[in-house]
Amino acid sequence: MIEARETNAPQAAPASGGRDPRPGGPARRLPSPKVLFAAAAALVVVVAAVVAALVLTGGDDKKTAAGSPQLQPVAYTPDYDVDGLAKLARRDADRRPLTEAEVFGADARTVRTGQYSFTLAGSQVSADCNAVTWGQRLQADLAKHGCSQIARGAYVSADRQHVGQFIVINLNDVEGARQILRDLDPATDAGFVRPLEAKGGPAFAKGFSAAYARAFGHYATVVWVQRAGGAQPANLNEMINVSLPVEKPADFVWGRLQMAGDR
Repeated sequence: MIEARETNAPQAAPASGGRDPRPGGPARRLPSPKVLFAAAAALVVVVAAVVAALVLTGGDDKKTAAGSPQLQPVAYTPDYDVDGLAKLARRDADRRPLTEAEVFGADARTVRTGQYSFTLAGSQVSADCNAVTWGQRLQADLAKHGCSQIARGAYVSADRQHVGQFIVINLNDVEGARQILRDLDPATDAGFVRPLEAKGGPAFAKGFSAAYARAFGHYATVVWVQRAGGAQPANLNEMINVSLPVEKPADFVWGRLQMAGDR
């Protein structure tokens, strides 16, 4: 199920659905459940617009120690449970580290859904979870729940009107993944993952952006999208549709599910 809300809304209850849980099945969200929420999304974007305006007009940017802005999405949609991934509930059964080639392989370099086409502009897998995140509470929970890797991919649309980030966080277990999804909710102000710079493309900017986060067993994934420059979208359905192709790298989960328990 897709839920769309602005970041100052109360914590959402865990939701499930929206993906095919079969090994080898498509990891991307199915379009039909989203359509059912179109009206709600259109209403939420009005509230989110107010929040975005406050972000755009209020104060100086928060800065990391390295001087980069501490960006967060305005709209955030978490999904704490994806069915059929019990074998991936603990990293003990899935010890092999992630690689860029696995997550951002040939089939994830150019991705397309409907009218939106994106190209991978850069990718990175970091074993230093603090180096690619900000926020003391988030970083403390990453350490507590055994964050071993954060993989990030930066995407730019073919018309350069949208940018996207795909993020996967490798944790000890599914409870850790759920906690990190709670921390990533900007309503908690616990912190967020720094966007990877898209070389040669528009950078993520202060303004409106939307993030869709899921717990895939012991992995927490985030698809984070915005109009280039942080401009306000027509509605949240635009952001949902833009997120679909950027979600393609999540297909790596189904390969992991098939191999879970192998040594």
